[in-house]
Amino acid sequence: MATLRIAEWSSSLKYTDLPPAVVDAALRSFYNWLGCALGGSNHPTTTTAIKALSPFFGKETSSILGGSARADASHAALINGIASHVHDYDDTHLETIIHPTGPVASAVLAYAEKLASEGRSVSGEDFLIALVVGIEAECKIGLSVWPKHYDIGWHITSSTGSIGAAVATSKLLSLNPSQTAHAIGIACTQVTGLREMFGTDTKSFHVGRSAQNGLLAAILASQGFTSSTIALEAKRGWVNVVGQGVNRLDEFVGSLGKVWEIEKNAFKPFPCGIVVHPVIDGCIQLHKDIKAQGLGVKDIKAVKCKVHPLVLELTGKKTPQDGLQAKFSVYHGGAVGLVLGKAGPAQYADEVVTSQEITSVRDKIDATADEKLGADEAEIVVEFQDGKQLKKHVEHAIGSLEVPITNEQLEEKFLDQVSLVLGQEGAKKASETAWGLKGAGDVAALVKAL
Repeated sequence: MATLRIAEWSSSLKYTDLPPAVVDAALRSFYNWLGCALGGSNHPTTTTAIKALSPFFGKETSSILGGSARADASHAALINGIASHVHDYDDTHLETIIHPTGPVASAVLAYAEKLASEGRSVSGEDFLIALVVGIEAECKIGLSVWPKHYDIGWHITSSTGSIGAAVATSKLLSLNPSQTAHAIGIACTQVTGLREMFGTDTKSFHVGRSAQNGLLAAILASQGFTSSTIALEAKRGWVNVVGQGVNRLDEFVGSLGKVWEIEKNAFKPFPCGIVVHPVIDGCIQLHKDIKAQGLGVKDIKAVKCKVHPLVLELTGKKTPQDGLQAKFSVYHGGAVGLVLGKAGPAQYADEVVTSQEITSVRDKIDATADEKLGADEAEIVVEFQDGKQLKKHVEHAIGSLEVPITNEQLEEKFLDQVSLVLGQEGAKKASETAWGLKGAGDVAALVKAL
């Protein structure tokens, strides 16, 4: 009875049950998510969604991050979820490549503000424990069907994210185990997300929609709406329908509260598919080496990269035409690393992707798959016109669990992207406010302070 076990565990868990390392991981996950959501709030994908959907907004209880606009909780969850994922800069549970915080935080924050509008304050501790149970649920379920679920074409972030959002919102609403199990079932039947959509507006829509679906599931369940209470494990339930024959549900559900998946959450230093990060990391290092040698990118004859096979499967776009496509191009990532020595949101702007400076180097990059390499490993050789070579072996990319981003680097990332939306002073204020989540008496007041 995996569905009910998740429901019972999440319903009974107390904030005081959380180890300090889990609380810290949850705070970092929220901080990173908020930076991504604010940073993506003015992206054309986000603003197009707002333009299309604003005529349908209901009672304005919840914030659309990045400005003064508000919407009903359902649409706020959708829009903020889109914004948080549109730069592909959000967190990653590396064992499943789920981006776990987007669906969960987008739903929980929107509903926390709705509750505040009705006179019920949600504390930082209430918010964090809801975030934790949602992330644990979606990652355990993702592990249960990994990797075939992803290999066949499901976008695992959104296909599990609606379930995580449902569990988290159920926790925020203090639903009992039976109600939570029904919420899980309602979320299961709203399975969302095809990998075919990568490189388009719809990829980030997956995250927003899964947040919205999970929120809807919990709200329906809170009013007595029913579903199957064995929706995950049943013969025709979620795992057996979308798992492609992989079913380790009992194993991973049994580890709830013993092995904390949120502690394995990693944070991206670059706004693109995480499998590209080893190449970008190495190319940024090589950018410095090239300058130190007194050479320039104009002197490059060829660049040869050896990468994990998943890199070419996910990010093999040789000639991306815009920023969204470039996020799935190991060639663009390598080019901006070599030419510009950085790979932040600005380096994925459409005009950079199509610039002659970048495309001239991008066309010289060749990537080949090597099954002996790890997913966060790469080997890069730069050949110059005069016969010289520079080599770089990245054993573990920055942002991996072996080379994690520090709080200082996380803050630099936050300020870098949020200052483009709120200005430098606004970004600093937002950063300080976000770090104060744990001690907040009212999360809605914290959001208002942004």
